[in-house]
Amino acid sequence: MEETSFYQEYEVFSKKSVKAPIQHQFSLLAPNEDMALTMALENFMRREDVLDVWVVKRSNIRAMTSEERMNWTNRLDNKDYRKTKGYGYLRQKWKEKEQGMLDEKEIMSWKEVKKK
Repeated sequence: MEETSFYQEYEVFSKKSVKAPIQHQFSLLAPNEDMALTMALENFMRREDVLDVWVVKRSNIRAMTSEERMNWTNRLDNKDYRKTKGYGYLRQKWKEKEQGMLDEKEIMSWKEVKKK
């Protein structure tokens, strides 16, 4: 015979305003969803101004398996193109370009060329 626990784990989420993101606040043990919501409201909303509160049974939240996590992180490892360290050579290239550019004094000297 399967033994069931009287208390279940719930995760509590809240939203402070219409534009605010949903944030995880804490976990709690409760016998059912209604009691979990009541406990969340008592413990959370009296301390902070929030627009909405959600309670979700932890068993209803699907997490990645270790195999999925490993495959996902392997796929995301090659992000070097997002880092600026790969562009260090540009400083030298810019310096070379600036050295090859004409300065104002040289350009102004062109006006002094005599016409025949």
